[in-house]
Amino acid sequence: MKPEFLPGRITFTLHLPGLACIVFFLIANQPACIAQTSATPGKTVVSADLTPLRHSVDFFPILPWDKVVYDSKKPLRIARNGLESIAECNFTVAGFVRVEDLSLCEKLGLAAILTLNQNWKKLQDEEIDGRVKQLVEGTTSNKSVLGYFIMDEPGVTSFPMLGRIVAAVKKYAPGKLAYINLFPSYATVGAPDQSQLGTATYTEYLERYISEVKPQFISYDDYMVEYSDDLQALKQTTIYYFDLLEVRRVSQKYGLPFWNIVSCNQIRPQTTIPSPANLAFQAYTTLAAGGRGVSWYKYYQDGYAYAPIDNTGEKTETWRYLQVVNRQVKVLGPIMNRLQSTGVFFTSPPPVDSLPLLPGRIIKSVQSTASPRGIIKAEPPLMVGEFTDERGTGFVMIVNLSLEKSANIKLETMKACKIKQVYSSEDGRLFPLDEKNGHWLPAGHGILVRLE
Repeated sequence: MKPEFLPGRITFTLHLPGLACIVFFLIANQPACIAQTSATPGKTVVSADLTPLRHSVDFFPILPWDKVVYDSKKPLRIARNGLESIAECNFTVAGFVRVEDLSLCEKLGLAAILTLNQNWKKLQDEEIDGRVKQLVEGTTSNKSVLGYFIMDEPGVTSFPMLGRIVAAVKKYAPGKLAYINLFPSYATVGAPDQSQLGTATYTEYLERYISEVKPQFISYDDYMVEYSDDLQALKQTTIYYFDLLEVRRVSQKYGLPFWNIVSCNQIRPQTTIPSPANLAFQAYTTLAAGGRGVSWYKYYQDGYAYAPIDNTGEKTETWRYLQVVNRQVKVLGPIMNRLQSTGVFFTSPPPVDSLPLLPGRIIKSVQSTASPRGIIKAEPPLMVGEFTDERGTGFVMIVNLSLEKSANIKLETMKACKIKQVYSSEDGRLFPLDEKNGHWLPAGHGILVRLE
């Protein structure tokens, strides 16, 4: 179930056998919601029944949100551009796979999220524990198994059931992930029997998910970059930032990691297509907000266009673009796993109203220009994510939020720093920040800076 627009509204088309049902949700007062989102972490809620997902700090989840395609004539054979191409495209997680795929995942160095092929809603409450035990049996000690796919986009009516499933996974597969992905804020709100979320607000939806399901992480999807015509439509652009900051706030409140599912295809025929700039933008803004995983919807084309793998099974230009962006995330992600996100800020004027503005705790200001020689007057907006390590060293990720113009940036810190170094997104090497000439950021791209 994915979103589709009508003028002034966000709609969802539900494709059911013999039935097409469309429900509407008016976008109202979304900018005001951002003003209520804290840019800095609040008090973490410590709960004994919340067990955050743990894995090696050297592993950063990059997931193709799709099922691996098999040859219809030979069901046990992966079709052209299957798991090998996923590894080649610099993904670190294969999803969603079968038990038969685990040996190849291990060979390719891919973590795996197994699909359990279970309609949970058909089970009685007392059946869930035993069914989870049966389904995960034989895979719990497999090091390639990151977790198990449980459900996509549940409403609150499913939360009690999901709480029992998560508890059973923790019981029978300790350390493995019960994978559940949430709606974005633009799903319909209201009474449980009349809306998709089943709550009055998105914040209530997230809070109830934490309290009732006791998840190990938060995953949500948001395709507003494509829907906004590359950030030209204000309402859709605002939604993207709101969802990112609100999920960040709630995840920090409860000490849980969050993953963002973003778009790597033309999500609808009337929307823009993937580009090096908008793919990088989605990845880098997730990293700058402290995200601990990036997922791409979707790898195989099926009913979409401009996907990484087309309907003939061949790689597309999008695959090449995505391979480069994934490589950068694969290099920078493990570095950022070692850091704590302490704030998110934007340069003035921000890309949409009510976003938190600099100064932050580390960065006082960042000068941005598309033309140091003054040929044009353009100051691409920037997002600044602030971080610290266990030693108290400061780090910042700065993202060029323009999808049209490169940005030359010069930063001013709150305190004098003797060392200002940039991490190479190619191999993680450190090199001095060019303070005299400024550092150039291509459209949509980011930079990780170490300050000491």
